[in-house]
This record gives sequence, C-alpha cells and structure tokens, in this order.
Amino acid sequence: MSIRITINTDRCTGHGRCYVLAPEVFEPDDDGYSVARASVVDDDLAEAAQLGSSNCPEDAINVVEE
Repeated sequence: MSIRITINTDRCTGHGRCYVLAPEVFEPDDDGYSVARASVVDDDLAEAAQLGSSNCPEDAINVVEE
C-alpha cells in the first residue's frame, strides 16, 4: 500500500508544524511553506504523514491511502 500526499498551497500559511513533526515526509520550501518530499510514500511513512496532516492548523494537507 502507498500513501498519496497533496498540499493545498492556497491554504498553507507556513506554520511548519508538519515538517517539524514529520521531517521524513515534509520539508519547507525557500519561503517556509510546506512541500511533500514525495507525492507518494510507502506505508512505512503513513503514520508520519498522518501526524503532519493532523497537526496542520489550516487543514492544508490531504493524505489518502492508495
């Protein structure tokens, strides 16, 4: 199983909670906004992806099992 990650760049305001809590999945861009290291990650990173998503105050991160 794999996990698809999408980030709504219109909603992200750069709080950085996702990449602080799950740096193996998320990272900041040059302006401090979140980007996913990969749009699809293996199941072993599912928990980290969910942690980053659930801590986003803008609900800008969508994590879906494929």
